[in-house]
Amino acid sequence: MKKALIVSGGWEGHHPHEVADILAGQLRQHDFDVTCADTLEAYKSLPLPEFDLIVPNWTMGEIERDQLQPLLDAVRGGVGLAGLHGGMNDAFRSEPDYQFMTGGQWVAHPGNDGVAYMVYIDGAPSPITEGLTDFQVVSEQYYLHVDPAITTLATTRFGEVVMPVVYTKRWGEGRVFYCSLGHKPDIVQMPQTLTLMTRGMLWAAKSL
Repeated sequence: MKKALIVSGGWEGHHPHEVADILAGQLRQHDFDVTCADTLEAYKSLPLPEFDLIVPNWTMGEIERDQLQPLLDAVRGGVGLAGLHGGMNDAFRSEPDYQFMTGGQWVAHPGNDGVAYMVYIDGAPSPITEGLTDFQVVSEQYYLHVDPAITTLATTRFGEVVMPVVYTKRWGEGRVFYCSLGHKPDIVQMPQTLTLMTRGMLWAAKSL
């Protein structure tokens, strides 16, 4: 049985614990032993290399170096990393090493919540997006700074700017997956988001 760690907290507007329950449920359906933590001390106190997957679910906030370094080392050593929305890519804004690992950082969401926009399944072929088609979301549309090393799987548009919504990358031996959808639990539970997240988590854990 594979093992996953979900670490949730930070800004409560993203409903981190509800989102953790949704993601944990998906992983358990795929026979993962899931540990849920609500403190960043988990990165320091738990044996991270023993997990197959880590799901950071912590918006904004600060992280101590002795909490961050074990996470960086675990992923570089081969532990998968998968997350969504601000829970992964709007955390620890003052930590460029974290952003380097995750492959992106939130910059803005013009129009805030309630923007109707398209997600285009127009990136590189991947088992994560196989069989999915373009779909509309009414939520926050994330504008990101992204690492040019990412592999884009799905995109959205800001005028003529093509912006990644779903991507993968590598951090050392670790697989990294990100999806910018998920401002509220109802968006996480959309069939398309849930499919992308579930497959992305399995891919990062080398189970897909």
